[in-house]
Amino acid sequence: MPIQTSFNPKGRNELKHAISVAEYHVLQDKLQHYLRRDPNAKRNGRYLIRSTYFDNVDNKVLQEKKEGYLNRDKYRVRIYGKSGKVIHLERKSKRNNLTFKTKCEISRSEFEKLRIGDITWMENDERALIRDLMFEMKYHQLKPKAVVDYEREPWIYPYGNVRITFDMKVQSSIQNTDMFNRHLPMIDVLEPHLIILEVKYDAYLPDVIKHLLQLSDTRQEAYSKYQLSRMYG
Repeated sequence: MPIQTSFNPKGRNELKHAISVAEYHVLQDKLQHYLRRDPNAKRNGRYLIRSTYFDNVDNKVLQEKKEGYLNRDKYRVRIYGKSGKVIHLERKSKRNNLTFKTKCEISRSEFEKLRIGDITWMENDERALIRDLMFEMKYHQLKPKAVVDYEREPWIYPYGNVRITFDMKVQSSIQNTDMFNRHLPMIDVLEPHLIILEVKYDAYLPDVIKHLLQLSDTRQEAYSKYQLSRMYG
């Protein structure tokens, strides 16, 4: 079963913080009394995410993230547990302070065409997202840039459509995009004592969640896993 995420056509609010492992354990203990685990997670409450991110030779996507552009788009291909059973092309868009996501399913052969820059098949594809990516690949020279792995522990709260996730063990392939290689060489890009906390919600964040998330040791900057993955190249 593919992992289900919270896509809202009206946009979502998204907060990111880096927290210590100790803070993570404190939060985990609190959350279990109010939130439920994502039913798609494994017995340990986690699953592995592998994504291939797109960028160009000028690092357009990376620079727009670093400079905090209010309007920007990021394309990626995502799989779960290193399995090719379900492959999604996704676009994550920022419009002012809201996050929008669009996705469609693609095949492994289509991804391999993207890897080598074959876009001839995309122009008349019935999937709008495919045609949008073709435009970016043709006119901004986007191409698959780096593979990123991490473990995610997701928690769900129905009111406000809240999704709280802890991302850990973030690794990068450093510009190798062979994402279906189960033995793809990876390096750690997140300090071992840190975990990325993400809080996503619709129109409002319930007071009970605000109270639970009162943290003493958070780093306020927005931690981007793609940005981390490009630390070494």
